Amino acid sequence: MTDARDTLGAAGENAALARIFPRLPPAASALVGPGDDAAVIAAPDGRFVVTTDLMVHGPDFRLAWSTPYDLGWKAAASNLSDVAAMGAVPSALVVALAAPESTPVAFLEGLADGLREGCAALAPGCGVVGGDLSVSATLTIAVTAFGDLEGRPPVLRGGARTGDVVALAGAAGEALAALRALFTGATDAAGDAVAPSDDLRARALPQLRPSPPIAAGRAAARAGATAMLDVSDGLAKDAARIARASGVALDLDPAELGPDPATALAGGEDHALLATFPAGSELPHPFRAIGRVVAGAGVLVGGVAHDDAGWDPYAGWSGRAG
Repeated sequence: MTDARDTLGAAGENAALARIFPRLPPAASALVGPGDDAAVIAAPDGRFVVTTDLMVHGPDFRLAWSTPYDLGWKAAASNLSDVAAMGAVPSALVVALAAPESTPVAFLEGLADGLREGCAALAPGCGVVGGDLSVSATLTIAVTAFGDLEGRPPVLRGGARTGDVVALAGAAGEALAALRALFTGATDAAGDAVAPSDDLRARALPQLRPSPPIAAGRAAARAGATAMLDVSDGLAKDAARIARASGVALDLDPAELGPDPATALAGGEDHALLATFPAGSELPHPFRAIGRVVAGAGVLVGGVAHDDAGWDPYAGWSGRAG
């Protein structure tokens, strides 16, 4: 049972932050880190990539399923992958947290540990340079991530050309399969989340603690990728975004989508990188060819038009229960 004296409400912001800061990862690019009104980050390129993402208890995670460490790792992974999708190298994170005052300070320490080790594993040198702490009835984690383009142009969604190879780095559908398993095996009769068994939790790690190939973004940019994005809302839905931005169609080969193409197409939150490369290119590791860019619009699978099933924060996840 949590000691009421060791909650955020009892400790207060200053004492809580004093315990969290030493656990957070430093950023190699930080000229001024946490402690002032703002951080100062080196931008050798003269430009920087910036992105932000929210994780809200309920639609984005369930505390019955995720540990604080999981949440810190996932918050890092989901933002680092957006930076990587621009062909940039992640350099720094700013993390804001709104939590009930009854939240144990130890919860924030676990979150900080997940952020630290997620950055160390996925994007060494990237660290947390600041943030904010506030109170809310609903646990909410907001991360802003920065990245260095290292003198290269950013890789945008709108550069795919007819004849390009469509390639994927990372998993497709594993996080969705894990989420389905959690909804099947870790909910009660009312449909509320309950703690998963140790075996189920181990199988659900692709959803709870994804490991996207962050370094592949830089490799893709160096190899001449014409378009790229992070697959967070579903492979079909995100492929449609490249198609729409580029004015082309992406024809995906179902034979290259693994043993369960339907799940691969609907699944997101693996945070794989989807990119297009000029025909005849040598694909950088770990990209693998999964289709080609053709004239037309939208997404095709084996030459047949496919819908863009996936996650929408207002409409829900159309591929969850399929």
